[in-house]
Amino acid sequence: MEHVIVHTDSEGMPTAVLSRGREWAVGAEPVRWYERINWWETSRRMPKGNSGVDVEVLQLQVRLGNNSRSALTTMYLQRDGLGGGWRLRESEAGAA
Repeated sequence: MEHVIVHTDSEGMPTAVLSRGREWAVGAEPVRWYERINWWETSRRMPKGNSGVDVEVLQLQVRLGNNSRSALTTMYLQRDGLGGGWRLRESEAGAA
């Protein structure tokens, strides 16, 4: 999964995603949930003090740049448990 940078406003709501050198503006209300993961499939041990059982997921409707007329793309982001950043799980163009 690709690491991405998520820009947020003062209340912590995502406003933009920086992915592969391009900035995607959030064009709709984000959806956030938590999922159970099989941590043993990616690591030999669960890191001490970290919750490797639940992972935070964001579904964002984004558009390339600041063009309000560009088509929305759906991005699914997953919280990176180690650094606290985000990874792009999946992107679906025209799925909005």
